[in-house]
Amino acid sequence: MSAKIFLFLSLFLVSGFARAADARPNVLFLFADDMKADTIAALGNPIIKTPNLDKLVHCGLSFQRAHMQGGLNGATCVPSRAMLLSSRSVFRIDEMLLRDTTWPAAFGKAGYTTFASGKWHNGPASIPKSFQIAQKMYLGGMVNPLKAPLSDMVDGQMAKAEVAPQHSCAMFADEAIRCIKGQKEGSPFLCYVPFNAPHDPHTVPEDFPVRYDASKLPLPANFLPQHPFDNGDMTVRDEVLLAWPRTPGAVRQMNSEYYRYISYLDMQIGRILDALEKSPHGKNTIIVFAADSGAARGSHGLIGKQNVYEHSMRVPLILCGPGIVGDRKTDAMCYLLDVMPTLGKLCQVEPPTTSEGREFTAVLKDPSQKARENLMFAYRHVQRAVTDGRYKLIRYPEVNVTQLFDLQNDPNEITNLADKPEEAPRIAALMELLQKMQAENGDKLSLVVANPKPADWVPPRIVPGAKKKKKAAE
Repeated sequence: MSAKIFLFLSLFLVSGFARAADARPNVLFLFADDMKADTIAALGNPIIKTPNLDKLVHCGLSFQRAHMQGGLNGATCVPSRAMLLSSRSVFRIDEMLLRDTTWPAAFGKAGYTTFASGKWHNGPASIPKSFQIAQKMYLGGMVNPLKAPLSDMVDGQMAKAEVAPQHSCAMFADEAIRCIKGQKEGSPFLCYVPFNAPHDPHTVPEDFPVRYDASKLPLPANFLPQHPFDNGDMTVRDEVLLAWPRTPGAVRQMNSEYYRYISYLDMQIGRILDALEKSPHGKNTIIVFAADSGAARGSHGLIGKQNVYEHSMRVPLILCGPGIVGDRKTDAMCYLLDVMPTLGKLCQVEPPTTSEGREFTAVLKDPSQKARENLMFAYRHVQRAVTDGRYKLIRYPEVNVTQLFDLQNDPNEITNLADKPEEAPRIAALMELLQKMQAENGDKLSLVVANPKPADWVPPRIVPGAKKKKKAAE
């Protein structure tokens, strides 16, 4: 053998060994349902008990300005999950995830074992297109989690669903633990666990010990008995969960149940994290925690997430793992649809050709870096919003209402500055920015209509929960 050939083979073997030793990281993606960004103790909530999410906060990087982009129907979790997995904007997604290659499919093509267990609201046909293994999937929206029908993927198709013998979140956690324990060391995996908590009904096992005294819970800082004008969708299912006017007692009671459900979710997440820590994969796994949307729960006189206020658009986002700074926070702005491209960059996975998200790996090393300069939000054809980071403009074209908030000094969006004459130039600039971002996103909605409807709104006489028996929108 010549010296040149020997040297070439030596370098080839050494480089191959280096690649094997430097294994690509695994990904554990934990995804909540309708969880507000301000419901984690370590991020400033003095009431709620979330010890396991607190551990993630302390080990990783927490995004203070992560958002979902919105939805063009009342069931906003459907587009939100589609945006996350396909990394396409709300105006270009295929909500059933059949048209475009998803990021989990790209991970599978790149050599990752891909696994899912949890809520799937994007049609059963798209599961085998995205994941190699799917166990205990709930194929729907709202459900009693103690009686959730769950199904497995068998031979590339979802089998007949059977009612779970225990709380669905516990079942999802069981499957995630089984997945982690079953993975071979050095063979990378993506484990996606989309919970259906804390979406209503806020049901947990009766013997779960954590409880919250409703009388001691503070009201949201922006609590109102009724939204001050017609936002375009005032009687969607979520909004009839409580009567009008919203009373402090009813809102506190709802939030006590909501908090309890979050604490139960936290316990299930703790079980998964414990299993990961005890496994050989603990030091080489990127952990992501996020939620598909927030919710009002009494803020601005609203209950649900069918609006573009911060309490509904802003979501928790925590990343923890190798190469990510620990116990830090960042104000870098991003969408949920930016998360999978970021994981792809970290895991050396080529993006799908249709992916539109922007990776923010630089922020994971230096939290002072920026991700996106501006964000745009949408709800159906009735609400649009844009923020430059400090100021946020919301436009309701159907009723010709504009709101302007200074998020730096008024993060709860209480004081509308739109009627102040001195703010006219700022409103014009933000309207121009919004129209520019509409064009970039393929949104053709006009921000001005010829004959706007009256903005005044009178609540109908609806018994709270009367629509529960109808097909759930969420």
